[in-house]
Amino acid sequence: MNDVLITDFILHLQNVEGLADNTCQSYANDVLQFSRFLDTCDDTCDSTLLRADALQISDYLASRITHDHISITTNARIQSSLKRFYRFLIHEQHITENPTTALKRPKSGRQLPKSLSEAHVEALLAAPDISTILGLRDKAMLEILYATGLRVSELINIRLYDYDLNAGVLKVMGKGSKERLLPLGEYAHTWLMRYLDEREQLLQRRPCDVLFLSKRGQGMTRQTFWYAIKRYAKHADITVDLSPHTLRHAFATHLLNHGADLRIVQMLLGHSNVSTTQIYTHVANARLSELHRQHHPRG
Repeated sequence: MNDVLITDFILHLQNVEGLADNTCQSYANDVLQFSRFLDTCDDTCDSTLLRADALQISDYLASRITHDHISITTNARIQSSLKRFYRFLIHEQHITENPTTALKRPKSGRQLPKSLSEAHVEALLAAPDISTILGLRDKAMLEILYATGLRVSELINIRLYDYDLNAGVLKVMGKGSKERLLPLGEYAHTWLMRYLDEREQLLQRRPCDVLFLSKRGQGMTRQTFWYAIKRYAKHADITVDLSPHTLRHAFATHLLNHGADLRIVQMLLGHSNVSTTQIYTHVANARLSELHRQHHPRG
């Protein structure tokens, strides 16, 4: 069935849209590769092109990025091919819903996010003075940022009841009111517990359910914590130009450097589209290239 649909698609491109043979073949090859990917899916799912859904398409793009190391340009071309193919299926009334509607074209001109080396992260995490309540608070916040890849805006809005102590899982409300559950890890959990033991020192007369409190016993602002990060970076002699997302970028890049699957990183970061996460693979690949040049005898 898949082969018949692809053949009909080629004929449509040639006879109706009047595209050149090479262009038609390029579109068809992209669809054929996706069809072969569907054939490798679990037997419990329907592997026909007519039954493919948005999740399978996203999984396919993620696998091409992770295993084939395709560029953003190639990713954009594959998306274009699949969108054109499914518009054709809609036009021919083979399907009623287009699974490519939610795909977002990756931006090829996007600047690579600035990240920190693992040594720099360790230095930054060690910078707060944990003998003070504010330093202990900041230490816990930095550890959680690096452990989870949270946005700073997500971190400062965490409530006391959002952390499951027994499961070690943090509930986060991200962009578009999308909820995700994130494992905290041993280090972040330990420092959060130490902060919670002393948190009462920051409470004023009125109770507050925000997890991380300012010195006035209220919720912190994004700017307040950002200034703290800059101060700790200076203390740690980190000269990289930081941003509020620096630890989020480090979280993603270091996971990929250590072999994490792109789809898992996408879920942890709360990205709705894998193309947004793809940019971190280029940061990781750049680091690998640098290590190769430094340490390989013919690098």
